Amino acid sequence: MADHPVSRRAFIVAAGGAAVGVAAAGADAFTGAPRRVEFSRHDVPVPGLPLPLQGLTIAHLSDIHLYAGIHPAAERAMTLVAAAKPDVTMITGDLVENLRQLTELGQLLAACRGRLATVVTMGNWEIQVGVTPATLARVCSAVSATLLYNETEVVRIADAALALIGLDDPRAGIPDPDRALRGVPGDAIPIWGFHAPGYADQLIGRPYPRSPLVLTGHTHGGQIRPPLLPAITPPASGRFVSGWYRDSFAPMFVSRGIGTSGIRARFRCPPEVGLFTLRRV
Repeated sequence: MADHPVSRRAFIVAAGGAAVGVAAAGADAFTGAPRRVEFSRHDVPVPGLPLPLQGLTIAHLSDIHLYAGIHPAAERAMTLVAAAKPDVTMITGDLVENLRQLTELGQLLAACRGRLATVVTMGNWEIQVGVTPATLARVCSAVSATLLYNETEVVRIADAALALIGLDDPRAGIPDPDRALRGVPGDAIPIWGFHAPGYADQLIGRPYPRSPLVLTGHTHGGQIRPPLLPAITPPASGRFVSGWYRDSFAPMFVSRGIGTSGIRARFRCPPEVGLFTLRRV
């Protein structure tokens, strides 16, 4: 069959449509996409989970990146977490990009509180802009949250215990899991949280209690994901990008985060809040 040549007019119309589509996608990456926070739900199987912990929920936020007030994605995350009413909230670093945002950070932490505990870990941005552990601990304490700086908070329900283990940022800080685990009761179910996921592979083979869940962030999931190209992630991400990884130190979820860094845009990589429910198996 003979080929039918495309008319100049048809070519111009098609090219123009493609250009409009690209322009629209580019505009959305800076305006709409960073605001569309996905709320993902995950069941976490725990062999022999004590019955008092059955159904316990953990909300996870990471990489808030407050830089000029509470941005729309952070507002949406606050609404989602408040509506979910989690038992525990864990926030794994990169909360603010300057010291002026600490007041707004307090507002966000208050809105995202867990019923039983709200815990926070340091990210590389806190360290880079001069937010000391002491300062961040005061911001957390003022809204009944806790900074876990190589520390553990134990939550007890009846005769069962949950150990929330929080480490210093692996990229810019000094994580110390041995210190964090001191005094942790042997019957507690350990849930780990730290900022940069690449550190998880350094924990493989270490004599730590087996955990059903590790929560991290840092990667932003690549933040801007052009088709057919690999994700670009920051140093200390290791081989991890986003979602579940079950072949490391323990089952680990890498959040795409809430905010943006550098370029204030997202493309094919929406922000997210995760809700994790412990299930006895």
